[in-house]
Amino acid sequence: MEDGLLAIGAGIAVGLAALATGYAQAKIGSAGVGAITEKPELSGRIILLIAIPETLVILGFAVAAMILVLLGE
Repeated sequence: MEDGLLAIGAGIAVGLAALATGYAQAKIGSAGVGAITEKPELSGRIILLIAIPETLVILGFAVAAMILVLLGE
């Protein structure tokens, strides 16, 4: 029973982080394409801004790993 709840918690940690990242990247991406069409020199900054939300998924994965490893003992 306890292992199942740990797995659900880890799944929620990764799943919600992925959903939030997808939402943020959709908004940043659409605004970024509009900005690049007007000023092509902004492409480097836009790529950086799109990459920043990816850290949220990495942190969600780290939290899930900590849940499973540290609490699963």
